[in-house]
Amino acid sequence: MQRKCDRGNFLYGAIRELPLLPHRKAEAMAKVTEEDIQRLRQNLMEDAELDLNYIVLAVSSAAIATMGLINNSPAAIIGAMIVAPLMLGIRGVAMGALEGDLELFRKSFTTVVVGTILGVGLAWLIGRVVNLPASEFGSEIQSRIQPNLVDLGVAIAAGAISGFAKIRPKISDTLAGTAIAVALMPPLCVVGLSLSQAYWGGAGGAFLLFFTNFLGIALACMIIFIWGGYVENHNPQALGWTLVLTGAIVFPLFFRFWNLLQEAQIRSTLKETLLRETITVGQQVERLDRIDIDWTKKPPEVRLNVRSTVSITPKQVQSVEEYLYKRLGRQFTLVFEVSQVREVRATTASQGEPLVPSPRVLPRLQRTLTPAPKEEQGSGGTGE
Repeated sequence: MQRKCDRGNFLYGAIRELPLLPHRKAEAMAKVTEEDIQRLRQNLMEDAELDLNYIVLAVSSAAIATMGLINNSPAAIIGAMIVAPLMLGIRGVAMGALEGDLELFRKSFTTVVVGTILGVGLAWLIGRVVNLPASEFGSEIQSRIQPNLVDLGVAIAAGAISGFAKIRPKISDTLAGTAIAVALMPPLCVVGLSLSQAYWGGAGGAFLLFFTNFLGIALACMIIFIWGGYVENHNPQALGWTLVLTGAIVFPLFFRFWNLLQEAQIRSTLKETLLRETITVGQQVERLDRIDIDWTKKPPEVRLNVRSTVSITPKQVQSVEEYLYKRLGRQFTLVFEVSQVREVRATTASQGEPLVPSPRVLPRLQRTLTPAPKEEQGSGGTGE
């Protein structure tokens, strides 16, 4: 226990000594008075109020986000991000944990939990009513069930903005709130929609994204509060445990991030292979529309939606699989979804003969194309 406290004190001291501009450091620290600290705590207590305003904002943002996700509408989801109040309580959780302030921590954490339950519950209810199958989930939902290391970086950056805005009144707090809320309510609504369709994998991935953002925001706020001099009697274990939990989720996030990098490499290699390098398939593929990779199968399955002038044989697919294995050093199962392209011109491609008009059209064409008789052409000059 003593060793953990020593580590916590070391982290606290290291953060307090983070560099500022030399002529700004004394000025910044001198501005933090006991009155400023009490004012910050009072503001955080007000943010953590579980009142009618908070409930209305939480329900409204959840409804807007859920409808936007179902309709695959980024504009509606952005509207929910602006309304969502979940970030208000997270800053109180960070400060309460740092100072060991049980009242602030309990009040803020309760507010976050209630907002979480409202978001998931309302999204589940709407999902049951609409009954959109998981197989029909759009890109806005799919992008929130596969979190990666980049999402943690975004959460930390957004949390730093939120914390800094809270200790610097001149900075617009609503600007920081908008940056934070983007990462909180939509994933919770994806959890509810996934649960409504018994899509457990999607619900787990979306909740991991929410938990990642929660930890990233809380960690960044802790660092900003300590760095700004607003923490007096700190709890040495709070920052340490937050770092441990954040480090624990880094591994699955990094694994997903690595898969994304591999997927980008595979897409690039397949395009090069199909459109430029291979003779057996490349000369027949007119266009490569989409590549989908299923990493859950062993070996991973790659589905390619292509347009081709002729059919593609299993032997050709096997040749591409072997080439891909030599190029990437990993086995993949390729599945080609071929849309056959047929050229249609004024002359038939097979015989090169003119197309014969139908009986209904032929007389009309003859009347249009037949020149007028010579007598009629000269009738205008008979009056001489």
